[in-house]
Amino acid sequence: MADTDYVIEAKNLVKSYGQNKVLKGINLKVKRGTMVALLGPNGAGKTTTVRILSTLLGFDSGTVHVEGFDLIKEADKVRGVIGLTGQSAAVDELLTGRENLVMMGRLYRLTPASAKARAQELLEDFDLLKAAERPAKTYSGGMRRRLDLAVSLIAVPPVIFLDEPTTGLDPRSRLSMWNIIKKLLADGTTILLTTQYLDEADQLADSIVVIDGGKVIAEGTAAELKSKVGNDRLELSFKNEPAFKQATTLLAKSVVETNDKEYTATVVIKDTDTDIRQTLNALAEAKVHVQSMEIHKPTLDDVFLSLTGKQKTTKKEETK
Repeated sequence: MADTDYVIEAKNLVKSYGQNKVLKGINLKVKRGTMVALLGPNGAGKTTTVRILSTLLGFDSGTVHVEGFDLIKEADKVRGVIGLTGQSAAVDELLTGRENLVMMGRLYRLTPASAKARAQELLEDFDLLKAAERPAKTYSGGMRRRLDLAVSLIAVPPVIFLDEPTTGLDPRSRLSMWNIIKKLLADGTTILLTTQYLDEADQLADSIVVIDGGKVIAEGTAAELKSKVGNDRLELSFKNEPAFKQATTLLAKSVVETNDKEYTATVVIKDTDTDIRQTLNALAEAKVHVQSMEIHKPTLDDVFLSLTGKQKTTKKEETK
């Protein structure tokens, strides 16, 4: 029986393509009204997981429940409570934005009047009113993505799967999509997001699940994951070589990185206030002048690299 505290729950999810075992026992839980971001390098199994959870792909073993419905036994009921936005726009390019929305509303068995009313509402929400009567093929990439998300919301599903919804968008369109996603969360929608942008997960997700090689290798809030990487670091910059050398000698026990061309030294700080004060006091007593300083906190990029040994993804993930 599924845990009623969680809207999405997958246990020991296994999926293979011949001898290639793509998912090796994925466990995943998403609480109602929250967003979980699924991160991982190319080929980790992110898109495969989303395709399984949204009933588009079968799996070898394990159990999945969405809104309490068993994915195998009650697939039709699962489809009735979810929306899916994939990596490419799934709209009819020959139809206008409004026609796409009305058509989808009718497919969801809304009355003609209800379908038109819902289309109007979504066109307003997604800032597409000015382009409503234009064919979708004339839309920019950002407009298509917004229309695609609007189409997936025509029936107001309580659960939404977003598979790299901002891939390929310009910065302005990305921020627009972020605002739309935040509004969905504020309205109580439960969201599972896969993304190739670590800052996106950091900004939007309540919690993050990192998968690699078909397994969950870490999970937690962004802050919890960052704390596992290490402590804050203080980068000190000096005016000249003598000051730089004197400082690195004085702080030898805590210096973890130096740059003798730019005259910078980086020290680890565990207690930010205390350690910074002690470091600066030690330099002041030795009459070593600090030209500038900057605190560096661990980022999700650091987490990703530490956990997977790979840089963050920069290309679309393969289907598998």
